[in-house]
Amino acid sequence: PTNPALAPDAVRPFLEPKEAALYELIWKRAVASQTAAAELEQTKVVIASRDGSLELAAHGQVLRFPGFLRIYEEGRDENGEDEGEEEGRLPALVPEMALRLVDARADRHTTKPPPRYTEASLVKKLEELGIGRPSTYATILSVLQERNYVRLEKRRFVPEDKGRLVTAFLESFFDRYVEYDFTAELEEALDAISRGEKDWRQVLADFWRDFSRRTEEVMNIRTSEILERLNDYLAPLLFPPREDGGDPRACPECGRGRLSLKVGRFGAFIGCSRYPDCRYTRRFADGNGVPAAEAEAEAGDRLLGTDPETGREIWLKTGRFGPYVERAGEDSEKPVRASLPKGVDPAAVDLDFARRLLALPREIGRHPETGEPVLAGIGRYGPYVAHQGVYANLGDVEEVFTVGMNRALQLLAEKAARRSGRGGVIRVLGQDPESGEPVELRAGRYGPYVKRGRVNASLPKNADPDSIGLEDALALLEAKRRQATSAGRRTGSRRG
Repeated sequence: PTNPALAPDAVRPFLEPKEAALYELIWKRAVASQTAAAELEQTKVVIASRDGSLELAAHGQVLRFPGFLRIYEEGRDENGEDEGEEEGRLPALVPEMALRLVDARADRHTTKPPPRYTEASLVKKLEELGIGRPSTYATILSVLQERNYVRLEKRRFVPEDKGRLVTAFLESFFDRYVEYDFTAELEEALDAISRGEKDWRQVLADFWRDFSRRTEEVMNIRTSEILERLNDYLAPLLFPPREDGGDPRACPECGRGRLSLKVGRFGAFIGCSRYPDCRYTRRFADGNGVPAAEAEAEAGDRLLGTDPETGREIWLKTGRFGPYVERAGEDSEKPVRASLPKGVDPAAVDLDFARRLLALPREIGRHPETGEPVLAGIGRYGPYVAHQGVYANLGDVEEVFTVGMNRALQLLAEKAARRSGRGGVIRVLGQDPESGEPVELRAGRYGPYVKRGRVNASLPKNADPDSIGLEDALALLEAKRRQATSAGRRTGSRRG
């Protein structure tokens, strides 16, 4: 605001509601920044009965002088709720003050955990701890989300499994470097370098000497020891107390193994120590940090079931080149395997999908001209249909199991036409009732079209070639003929 006298109520009639709200926010902050500081007194109040048998205590703040708080109070979100841990306000009282009982009631109070950080409250906390600076706060917040350490739910940060693991690892093995004081001291050292008070080479050498030594020490620790340290750190999350009072880390399937944190190709999961004799697994944790006891982890081998036709077990496994399904072979035969297509979540694979995958490539039918089989399968470049060495891509994986002969022939004809540079006949729709000329559906360089004699007409963009019939084709060809006739007349009139 250019003039503090222009209060929000004075300018509100001339602004839109959102503009007025924005102006009010700016005006309050601007004016509050020029006022005196507020005076708050941390106070503990004890109220005693006359005979001294009962005492009631309360902790809070007494407002001695409102200052800028009379105009604007920081730390409140748009719902009017405190985002920090600010204590409640207490009325102004004096020692030995006589109070009169107005009302008395017994309320049951359940404490709530501190609210999760929002972007604003996290930046505020970083400022209080002396971590980072205004130019780095945006980068810090974006890195947390881009690396999947946290996710935003209702504008508040919720930790992800990956974030919990990284935090547990750093606090277990690099605790000095994640302490608030270390980061704040490093920020002060950087400020001293910018002021010319310290040599940046010496600061960097001091940091790297200790950090490299600690890194080498951690690299020499066995993986099993690291996982056991993480098990202890994350025990309240991964192994909560059981209702029957038993050992939280006892394997619920075999009863003899011990549950432990494991890391697989698709992330962290909980598994039994007696693997492969016991294949019990479950997810690391769900979104709220509560273990999903009944869900299997994506990593590790998983029995999908038994093939009803062959009686052989079908497994979901993870190999050198990614996840795949496998059906055991008979006697000395090699097992039948099929890699999972890109984009398919291993956790969503079931027995039916695995059987269909192992049955590929499937024969759609015989080509009406050559009599050779037309196949559908999944290859190096994705799902396809094939005939006599000609391969045409399909739209998605599910289409491999449902594509019919008409669709396959259309795709193959379009692919053959692109190879040869000329249109190929997909199918003959019939004959023109007037001229007797054949009406054909063809695959062209720029998509399917219909042809009658020397007249060609492209199909509309949203038209399905499989549903085009003779009447539709004749209508398109007639419209194309009239269009060409009109264009010829206009050209002739201009020449005249």
